[in-house]
Amino acid sequence: MAFWQDNSGFALQADSCKVLTDAKHYHSELLSLISKAKQRIYIAALYLQDDTAGQGVLAALHNASLQNPELEIKILVDFHRAQRGLIGEAKSEGNARLYCDYLEKFNSNVEVYGVPVKAKELFGVLHLKGFVIDDTVLYSGASINDVYLHQEDRYRLDRYFLIENEMLANSFTDFIEKHLISSEAVPRIDTRPLTPFSDIKLAQKKLMRSLKRANYDMSKATESTDLNVRAFLGFGRRTNKLNRLIKTLFDTTEQELILYTPYFNFPAPLLRSLRRLLKQGKSITIVVGDKTANDFYIAPDKPFSRIGALPYLYERILHKFLKSQKRYIEQGLLNVYLWKDGDNSFHLKGINQDNQVHLMTGHNLNPRAWGLDIENGILIEDRNQVLKPFIDDEKNAILSHCRKLSGPDDIETLQDYPAPVQKILGQAKRVKVDFIIKKFI
Repeated sequence: MAFWQDNSGFALQADSCKVLTDAKHYHSELLSLISKAKQRIYIAALYLQDDTAGQGVLAALHNASLQNPELEIKILVDFHRAQRGLIGEAKSEGNARLYCDYLEKFNSNVEVYGVPVKAKELFGVLHLKGFVIDDTVLYSGASINDVYLHQEDRYRLDRYFLIENEMLANSFTDFIEKHLISSEAVPRIDTRPLTPFSDIKLAQKKLMRSLKRANYDMSKATESTDLNVRAFLGFGRRTNKLNRLIKTLFDTTEQELILYTPYFNFPAPLLRSLRRLLKQGKSITIVVGDKTANDFYIAPDKPFSRIGALPYLYERILHKFLKSQKRYIEQGLLNVYLWKDGDNSFHLKGINQDNQVHLMTGHNLNPRAWGLDIENGILIEDRNQVLKPFIDDEKNAILSHCRKLSGPDDIETLQDYPAPVQKILGQAKRVKVDFIIKKFI
């Protein structure tokens, strides 16, 4: 018996769960929910960007507050990420400037907080997902900016679930209030002057210790039903319940495991589990973004920076995996799909097990998520498969932009890469730091 099956869950009605399949629909649904909110809006995301879509969402939140001053509106983003520009772009004040300017402009009750996971962003970020709007949880791996919300021509595809469940919504908001907003380490970042990290350094260390013991409150859950939902927190290595859940989902698969991940770089424990499942004759489907659909990809006709080598490094890891598992591809047990749709990007994460258990998460199934970032996830157990039509519709929409790989020869080799990429990857391998890099991506 899987460890999570010993716990109770929140009973879920089939008509209370909605699955969206495109970013534009997600964008419109988010704005609609904000406009109709009566009691509370809690948003947790890596960032809310200072661009057209981000400004539009933030303005909608401020306007909702002005129309209903009793409405609680709290936004949590990563402390460090909010105070820098985009990677590869000119230095700037970051998104915090937008938050401060809009609070001064609207003078509403919207509050924006910054959560510092580590002293440096490289070593861990706030990767909690989930927006609570009244009693609806809008869960996606997407942050808030033009590309995630398909504001203009390009989009970054994610997964989008709307779950109407008061107890699940309460567990999300209670966690944010009890473990984050109440901490001295989580300051407002929409008021000037901004709090420097040095002022919260000691409180930040205390917060991180407490989060390794924290959980979502499931005390009001009932005995497990045929359709139920529960929330999991993941932080740290030894006590990480989300990691344990993911590992258990792998190890307890009876027939089929479907995995979505934008970055192909499984942690060692998951890689071992995958190999064991294949040896046992279980079916594994992995859907991963093509290197050109990676959010770090830089087109050959654009100025190159070192961060642009990452998508190629992921592809080298995938190539090695395909080569080592080629016999299972030929047997039809291992099915690997590459997603590509023009110059759009791919950001899906999650697990479907045996058509009965579904994990929606921001967890990238990579070493960084496994040990550095603060992650969460929503697990839906659907014993009678009443949600299967919606899950299948989502899968079919995703696969419509995929090509199935027949083996390692279906992807490029190092010799096919642009010269700057060949140079960087070659240097990394020669000085033997590539294995260190893989632990941070």
